[in-house]
Amino acid sequence: GHGQLLQMMEERMMDVEQKLRLVKRLLQDKVNQLKEQLSKNTKADAMVKDLYVENAQLLKALEVTEQRQKTAERKNCLLEEKIANLNWIVKNLASPSLKS
Repeated sequence: GHGQLLQMMEERMMDVEQKLRLVKRLLQDKVNQLKEQLSKNTKADAMVKDLYVENAQLLKALEVTEQRQKTAERKNCLLEEKIANLNWIVKNLASPSLKS
């Protein structure tokens, strides 16, 4: 009875140790998985920050470009007015010489 009880206890102990090793392996796998995920998240976070900065720079460049376009359009309008005035002057200068 005593020897049999001792053997049963040893078998249960070995079974428990085996289950503990399995749990430890599973936990280590989970730790590795979480470390990998943390690494990916850190890289993704850095990329998001870089994209945020790049987006801000692009918005500023777009703003400058739009301002330049408005300036160019204003200058173009002024030039068109000057051309129209010059055409009017040339037409009026040419009219008297045609009449004479």
